Amino acid sequence: MPIKYIPFIPEPVEGQAVLGNFNRILKYKGADDVSMVLQRGMPLYEMEKQETVGDNTDGNMVIRGECVSACAYLKEQGIQVDLVYIDPPFASGADYAKQVYIRRNPTVAEAIAQAEQELDIDELKTFEEKMYGDVWDKEKYLNWMYENLMAIKSVMSETASIYVHLDYHIGHYVKILLDEVFGEENFKNEIIWKRKQGNLGQTNQYGIVTDSIFYYSMCDEYCFHTPLTKDGQAEYLKRFKYDDGDGRKYRLSPLVSPSFSPSLVYEYKGYKPPKNGWSVSYETMERYEKEGRLKFPAKKEQRIERKQFLDEWEGSPIQNLWTDIFVINPVAEERLDYATQKPEALLERIIKASSNPGMLVADFFGGSGVTAAVAAKLGRRFVHCDIGLNSIQTTRDRLKADGAAFDVLEIKDGVQLFRNPVQTMDKIKALIPGLKNEDSLGSFWEGAISDSKLGMVPVYVPNLMDSSSKLLDEVTVNRIIHQAIPELDGSVKKVIVYYIDITSEDEIRKFIRDDDSTTVEIELRDMKAVLDDVVIGDYAEFYAEEIHEDLFGGWRVTVDKFLSDRVMGKIQEYNWKGQLNAGKKGFKPIEISDEGLELIEFLSLDCTAATGEWHSDSEIKIDKLGYVVRNGTKTKTFWDGSITSDAKPLRLKIRNICGDETVWEIEYRKDQLLQVL
Repeated sequence: MPIKYIPFIPEPVEGQAVLGNFNRILKYKGADDVSMVLQRGMPLYEMEKQETVGDNTDGNMVIRGECVSACAYLKEQGIQVDLVYIDPPFASGADYAKQVYIRRNPTVAEAIAQAEQELDIDELKTFEEKMYGDVWDKEKYLNWMYENLMAIKSVMSETASIYVHLDYHIGHYVKILLDEVFGEENFKNEIIWKRKQGNLGQTNQYGIVTDSIFYYSMCDEYCFHTPLTKDGQAEYLKRFKYDDGDGRKYRLSPLVSPSFSPSLVYEYKGYKPPKNGWSVSYETMERYEKEGRLKFPAKKEQRIERKQFLDEWEGSPIQNLWTDIFVINPVAEERLDYATQKPEALLERIIKASSNPGMLVADFFGGSGVTAAVAAKLGRRFVHCDIGLNSIQTTRDRLKADGAAFDVLEIKDGVQLFRNPVQTMDKIKALIPGLKNEDSLGSFWEGAISDSKLGMVPVYVPNLMDSSSKLLDEVTVNRIIHQAIPELDGSVKKVIVYYIDITSEDEIRKFIRDDDSTTVEIELRDMKAVLDDVVIGDYAEFYAEEIHEDLFGGWRVTVDKFLSDRVMGKIQEYNWKGQLNAGKKGFKPIEISDEGLELIEFLSLDCTAATGEWHSDSEIKIDKLGYVVRNGTKTKTFWDGSITSDAKPLRLKIRNICGDETVWEIEYRKDQLLQVL
């Protein structure tokens, strides 16, 4: 349940037509619902700090949670953002999956003996795990997007800018939303990014090779540094053809004002001004002359021109068609195997153009963390926010490797229970006793339970792949009472409504009682009660020891065995499907050793505290080839099944290859061996 609600904008929205222009231009089902949500405010939840990396004096944040809830927290803290870049779901209907790689087994001597050999990427054992689905109906997407944009606007500074990255699926609709939220007068550009060369085998339409990035400011006074380029300027460079004998090439440009200004109409050194005046003031003209930047013609009736020197030319202004930034090469250093990863060059251009060092840059659909990573490299502060655990882990590791300092925070809104919403939804019917498909029900209902007295009882379950449905509020209940229930068969006497979070159970029950339009009983159930019993952590056997070696003194934790029921379930599913579909071609199933160490991706030791916030005093990540990334530094050393630290470790954290993390407290006996938990 939220702590409270934070207004979207500084003043109350009472009496304000929050969807004024948008509703006039584009009518769609559900537009009234979002007005109710905006008047209610942004839900503010408890924020829990998971980890601090570095000293973080700048207050950088990596937040796991939804955009609206993150904005509520920022606004409550009085934090304002100077630049926003978001790359939200495109309403494309696509499912996005993470490629999961089985690591090498460090206990197999043969693998260690191959330390000098590079394993071909095609030889790696791998399977896919769905991370989230970009599956929306248009109306719901627009409601969700409008709410997010209003939340983002509420934490932007008065001089801030926003870049919204979309494609052809929904971009033209969101453009109207952006006009409504930020004002048509504050629209600056639609940037067209050519992200690839073309679609091979395209036969019935033109190849789709571009995305759109809509650029808005909050007002007329905003930060912008015109980006320049020297690429593709061969023709322009031919203009630098003049030389006064000192070897400095220059071009000549007119000093004519495009519009009339009395202050620019003056005579200089006997040269008459153009009709509209010169393009610079008298003082600037004098400075240009002292610096040798003026070309005086022999005849006074001709005009003075300005010299522009080639050695001072930084490039031509970049326009709104970007064809010089390419998608990430498959073997590029920055590639992270993240489905929607954008190139650093794209964000570097945007951040340099629309912010200054020290400013705060935010990305509320942060994905692979490219915005935060580039912002840190350019000396900006950053906020990375994403609902997906894979995003948080990818970004955390990326920033750690770059040497950035930041806090890892988690919004306690109930969503964190569902590490992988796709898999949870796949198993939801098995988790709710008696729930079965019912063909007569519409898509709103997940299924029905048969009751000996009541007959068929329809069941509503929030869609975990759509984070906007997690909160049961008056808007959702109103839709259930006035849209979903009337479509049911008249014999239905009761429905069950599950929720992840609820605005206020007392208020929702009162809302149901006060609405006398239906006689159908509505029973509310907490979804967390269903899932709490099925969350099973991974199992590990390991021991800790103090070591004294020639080159190292400290502590070592060695993992002997690791088991993950969830990962093994995925592997078994992969093997079963592969064998089923293999036919005569044959199929090589994924086999895991008895030790199970191939299922480990990341280990971290906390030598500071045995409880509370995590301190990663020593950490290693095993890349897909089996090499160790030690405290963010890549090595060519294979993992040997252990992790070391200078100080005595108190806790061990292990992340499996699907991203689940489990923490164990290390208990020592007198002989320093670990008491296995």
